[in-house]
Amino acid sequence: MRNIGISYSGYHDSSVCFLDGSKVEFALSEERITRICHDRQFPMHAIETGMKYLGWKASEVSNVVLSWQSPLRNFVHQLQVLPHEYLSARSLLDFARSHLRYTYTSGGLRNYQRRYGKARCAFCDHHLAHAISAFSFSGFDEACVVIVDGRGAHESTSFWHGRDGVLTPVSLIRWPDSIGLFYAKFTKYLGFAPLSDEWKVMGLAAYGKAKEDLSQFIDLSGELPRVNYSAFYGRGLLDVSGIERVLGPARQDDEEITDRHRDIAFAVQQAAEQALLKIVRYGVSQTKCRNLCLAGGVALNCKANGKVVDSGLIDRIFVQPAASDEGTALGAALYPYLQLEQKLPRIDFAHCYLGPEFNNEEIERTLKSYKLNYRNIGTERARVIAAELAQGKIVGHFRGRMEFGPRALGNRSILADPRQAEMKDKVNMSVKYREWWRPFAPSMLEEHYHDYFAARALSPFMILSFPVNAAKEAQIPAAVHVDQTARPQSVSKSTNPEYWELINDFYKQTGVPVVLNTSFNLKGEPIVCSPFDAIRTFYTSGLDTLAIGDFLVQKDGA
Repeated sequence: MRNIGISYSGYHDSSVCFLDGSKVEFALSEERITRICHDRQFPMHAIETGMKYLGWKASEVSNVVLSWQSPLRNFVHQLQVLPHEYLSARSLLDFARSHLRYTYTSGGLRNYQRRYGKARCAFCDHHLAHAISAFSFSGFDEACVVIVDGRGAHESTSFWHGRDGVLTPVSLIRWPDSIGLFYAKFTKYLGFAPLSDEWKVMGLAAYGKAKEDLSQFIDLSGELPRVNYSAFYGRGLLDVSGIERVLGPARQDDEEITDRHRDIAFAVQQAAEQALLKIVRYGVSQTKCRNLCLAGGVALNCKANGKVVDSGLIDRIFVQPAASDEGTALGAALYPYLQLEQKLPRIDFAHCYLGPEFNNEEIERTLKSYKLNYRNIGTERARVIAAELAQGKIVGHFRGRMEFGPRALGNRSILADPRQAEMKDKVNMSVKYREWWRPFAPSMLEEHYHDYFAARALSPFMILSFPVNAAKEAQIPAAVHVDQTARPQSVSKSTNPEYWELINDFYKQTGVPVVLNTSFNLKGEPIVCSPFDAIRTFYTSGLDTLAIGDFLVQKDGA
């Protein structure tokens, strides 16, 4: 059975997943091809890329599944939760236009049919797609599955019990009582892009103090958190005039960050952490299971996830690495198993290197087309790159299959020496061109992970944040945030042997089994996908070295 799962709602993060039997063969977000961040268009470019990469024919596809409700079901669900006191006439008109567009294209599937002909098509409810993507890929036989996002069609948080391949719904919290909406509203209030820049708020929060009271917006006194959406009342879903009535004028995107902004970010993050802990506690009590699967956009909050791990509420955790809407393509691709067999396969999701790959011939052809000077480092690759890092060079690292999800896990990464405290500012300001407070992640040999973190869980997907062991902070100052935490990636030799070898060579040369890692992109751009993307980013940034395939490129005079 060959299935294609599609994430498309017309809101953000369109993507595709190709499944052959119970094996994910390919997964890709539309933004990586179109170069439009969080691209919300139907992912036709991603589908075409996957078809070409795998050599699939349309006639070989068994099912095409969309990770959203059918147009009629979607309309009914959304009507159930529209709070009339919350929406203006303009936002109601926007809702009608959006729904008509979704209905006219049959949820976007007409786009697929125009290109590839008729196919067996189905719709999978949004939160069910999230839940499948979290449970099936966790490898757990039984789990408490919790989905926390901005919104599905009519839900914002849902609870499921997964057991022996069967997902049973337990409870839900209806939108707009939404932690994701709460965080998005304050993201915009602080001058950032909602449903995109929430991690900026998370990073800024570490610089704030507990001075702001947000109890008018969120009630954390009960068994479950309650978002007081009437306090957010405004001209539309992401209008912040309700917050301004309580906290004063919103920050503009070009306005200086003040202590007040830092303190509000701190309060927002603290509220999100407390809310997620309550949600997990409730889910565990309802399912009587201490294995936790998390997905939904809020599950990308690595600081909150780390608090859950350290809370003692659970024994094991799996956070779906593409936890936001793009990851629902994984669940949609598996949905036919529920229809045909009433049971989901159990998949051990060891890695997410699921995107396109470019061989040395393709890379060298691109290098030659731009008349670039380069050298082949072949079998010496790991040693040469490690030496560049040890000498203080900042390296764009491009090799193997691209990662699926928002985290760069070594194959499309910018790497640097974590021992140099000034490296954080250098990469932020001269390479990424982004805000000074944004932290970076340490990629480390799995064998040394517990030397740096007293954590109860490994972090292969860079989606958990923990305090760094005090004795090790001084070794990797550029990778430690101002609150003495870090978002690590534990690198396994069996999962990514080439990246492991690179870090191991750095360890041999420096005595530190850690490299600084951030995504290979500039501010406001998606992570690089192709050799052309990597070369363009290399020459329009402060990167010193480009390691691309088996080749090393350095700027003139290097």
